[in-house]
Amino acid sequence: MPDVICLRPKADFTAIGITPPETLDIAYMTPDAAGLATAMKGARALVIPAVGPAVASDLFRGTALKLVQVTGAGLDRVDQATLKAEGIALANVPGGSNAALGEYVVGNAIALSRGFSAATQQILSGNYADHRKAMVSASLRGLGGLTVGLVGMGAIGLSVAQRCRDMGADIVYYDPAPPRDKSALNQLGAQAMDLDALLAHADIVTLHVPLIPATRNLIGADRLALMKRDAILINAARGGIVDEAALAAALERGHLLGAAVDVYSTEPPTPDNPLLTLSAAAARRIILTPHIAGVSRQSFQHLFAEAWANVTRVLIDAQPPRHTA
Repeated sequence: MPDVICLRPKADFTAIGITPPETLDIAYMTPDAAGLATAMKGARALVIPAVGPAVASDLFRGTALKLVQVTGAGLDRVDQATLKAEGIALANVPGGSNAALGEYVVGNAIALSRGFSAATQQILSGNYADHRKAMVSASLRGLGGLTVGLVGMGAIGLSVAQRCRDMGADIVYYDPAPPRDKSALNQLGAQAMDLDALLAHADIVTLHVPLIPATRNLIGADRLALMKRDAILINAARGGIVDEAALAAALERGHLLGAAVDVYSTEPPTPDNPLLTLSAAAARRIILTPHIAGVSRQSFQHLFAEAWANVTRVLIDAQPPRHTA
């Protein structure tokens, strides 16, 4: 039996210069591999990506597993109650994607504010001169001086807020949890608001909360209606936090300047997803990406190195894991 089962290919690690521990016997398998259940019985650690379908709870019962290590921050692929009942530690790598997420938010906020996506389509259609005149006349805005509203001000939210502040934006935030780092918030000049007030006030709203019952469809039709007609919504958190049909309707009626969506209620999104069936005019005001906001070479290098270091710490050094749930 292998020491470790890894549900992502070895090439994911070696392609960016990360070498999994050579002293451990590692089996690289897919979640639907025929021999996975048998291999799980004797393995001492399971390494999984943060994004993907749920791992069946039955696979964890009656195994020798000591650790489930996620190569990212998300913990929603496994049932934590099952792992706790089986005495299996669950660990992640917090903060490894913060820089990439900050870049995603800033980049998309600028691209949508200045109409880059629409400009690409107009130039491809041969409408260079007229569209340039229209863009100049519109006095398209940059990020400096705008108000960015963050829904969720944990570690990711703070990192995103710092990058937006570096671009000259003012920061407001909503988070029902007590602030973790008051000094950082003070340095940002960040102002706390309730959610509805934030939505009405911010020029750019960016979401950084987990998907839990309290946040499912948190941003629906009523709350989208609170936002300014020229506001931008960015969701790089989890699908299901935004009502996709309501967002599509808001874009169709011209209520929002634009939206950037990295996550979907079903991934991959089905062909009938309202965000995939927008009219041409509404589609020019949306940027769709395939759950890659936190993905960059640098973020993967950090995430993978820390994940394997934790596996080594538990299986070779006989030390308790770090960053457990």
